Amino acid sequence: MATAIRRADAHWHGALTTGTGEVSLESGACGPLGISWPARVEDPNGQTSPEELLAAAQAACFAMAFTAVLGREARHPERLDVSVAISLDPAEHGGFKVSRSHITVHAVVGGIDEETFQELADEARTGCPVSAAFQGNVDITIDATMVTP
Repeated sequence: MATAIRRADAHWHGALTTGTGEVSLESGACGPLGISWPARVEDPNGQTSPEELLAAAQAACFAMAFTAVLGREARHPERLDVSVAISLDPAEHGGFKVSRSHITVHAVVGGIDEETFQELADEARTGCPVSAAFQGNVDITIDATMVTP
């Protein structure tokens, strides 16, 4: 497989706290999406933020990684519901830092015990390429729950 390159573009106008911008995905899958400083640290008011986009990327990546890990065990999820919460906190020496990412997954997977399910969820947490990009910089936690159909 060749290297996959994906692209997004951002355009900004004005000062940080009063300006606005937009993010567009090269794929055209959605957008353009409005961005602003208030959307980042206050009420999103219909706009997005880099942290929300990171959360979306990690949620999608984790869902695919967990599906792949389960598939190696010949288990295919009936359903995975993944939510990621990214925390933007003040940095020690000024500015801000993405400090935490919390993954919550509710999964319907048959024929697997709880201990194996938890081990595979943790393997997917570290095996997801987006999570791997965060390693060493962002504390990544997971809350994985098997649910009955």
